[in-house]
Amino acid sequence: MRAELVRVGLHQVDIKIVSDDGEMHVLQWRRNLLWDEVLLNGKRQAHSGGFAREKCYGLVFGKALDGSGGTKVMLLLDPSTSYGNWGNPNQQLSGVRLETADGPVVAFGTLDPKNLEKPATFSDWMKKTMGMDWGDERRPH
Repeated sequence: MRAELVRVGLHQVDIKIVSDDGEMHVLQWRRNLLWDEVLLNGKRQAHSGGFAREKCYGLVFGKALDGSGGTKVMLLLDPSTSYGNWGNPNQQLSGVRLETADGPVVAFGTLDPKNLEKPATFSDWMKKTMGMDWGDERRPH
């Protein structure tokens, strides 16, 4: 199974999924005023309403009619935004992750496994958090 993020916005996420048998699907997440919904090929698969909405959804691709088989997929969303970004028209979700039992298929932002790794040294932490880099192997400090 392959996946690709097509669009990530503040109230919508579109993911193109190509299953192992070559079929293409579109997985969509939409945030409305009072509810969120997950659509697969334009058909609602799940929804969540109220003030404490779901951030984790489960789907099964290629399931047989009797309910057996298929590939289980988990869609995780981090709908938070940075507070200093409210005036920006290109505002988007902080993180999106689509994962199977084998691991992440596609990940973005705060839910990307690379962003969850802790830096090994103080120098790595400075590079990651502040973008600071000093010296290199060719020059003495």
